[in-house]
Amino acid sequence: MKIGVCGVACEKCPRRVSGGCPNGEDGCVPKENPFCKISTCAHNKGIELCFECPEFPCETTKEGPIGYGFCQYISGKDF
Repeated sequence: MKIGVCGVACEKCPRRVSGGCPNGEDGCVPKENPFCKISTCAHNKGIELCFECPEFPCETTKEGPIGYGFCQYISGKDF
């Protein structure tokens, strides 16, 4: 199973399933991406998944696609 940089399973991502993924079969990988701030941020920080970042969750993750409350929950950080 391929996991996108945001943590969503690419096989279940609605954009990829509908054929609307801007990265095609590669799925969401860390790279400069004008449509995905999470992908660009991970690329700039040299990480594969936003969950690996010590700043997670952050302002960038508030923009989705995963609910920010869920990000807070899995990080174990109370805000």
